Amino acid sequence: MGNLTSKQPKCLTPIAGRSLLDWQLAALRAAGLSEIALVRGYQAECLQPGDCTFFENPAWAETNMVTTLACAGEWLERHDCLVSYSDIVYHPDILVQLINHPGDLAISYDQRWLSLWRERFVNPLDDAETFRRNAQGLLTGIGDRTETLEEVEGQYMGLIKITPAGWQHICALLAGLPPEEGNRLDMTSLFRRLIKDGVKISVTPVNGRWCEVDCENDLRIYEEHLAEANGWSHDWRWEIAQPA
Repeated sequence: MGNLTSKQPKCLTPIAGRSLLDWQLAALRAAGLSEIALVRGYQAECLQPGDCTFFENPAWAETNMVTTLACAGEWLERHDCLVSYSDIVYHPDILVQLINHPGDLAISYDQRWLSLWRERFVNPLDDAETFRRNAQGLLTGIGDRTETLEEVEGQYMGLIKITPAGWQHICALLAGLPPEEGNRLDMTSLFRRLIKDGVKISVTPVNGRWCEVDCENDLRIYEEHLAEANGWSHDWRWEIAQPA
């Protein structure tokens, strides 16, 4: 993200007049979630939204996503939780669908991912990763590099439902790893290991109405779509900026 994140976390990047974090908090609350926690790391002092609980990862520079998530273990071991990456924006209906989806571990995926990836990348396969599911709606593969679109049945979005039982599966896996290996673990690598261990991860499809921000070009693309759609409304009568 270049200079946009030189002095602040990525989630404070502005889009359509509000930070990514503001859009996320608004969507979570519109979906009926009143207890929200942030796991802070880089430039933690910049993140001070009201009505939120804070967990801290002081070792953020040496650890990866799963270790950061584990900093919120106090909640994850006691409550059904919805986990969101901090660099995505989404319609609250997507959250409601995931909340109501059965299973101890569940993720949302976008069936319409390709049209957006074609705008973001000259070759969508430069960024796309495998995503496979079976007829029972369970994840069978994710996160590997691929040279064929046939292996990409959807795009994992960075939204996860985890129940206490699901969190126990994750903790059991982490307990069997050397600390240095666990600290390097990203989320899709975690999913692959869980699948290998026989843990069920269910998937629920959506059709657009979300986006992720990985670079300044993403912001340009979304702002162009917003201009075409006359901007986003704050009462959620909008579609996330994504081509039809």
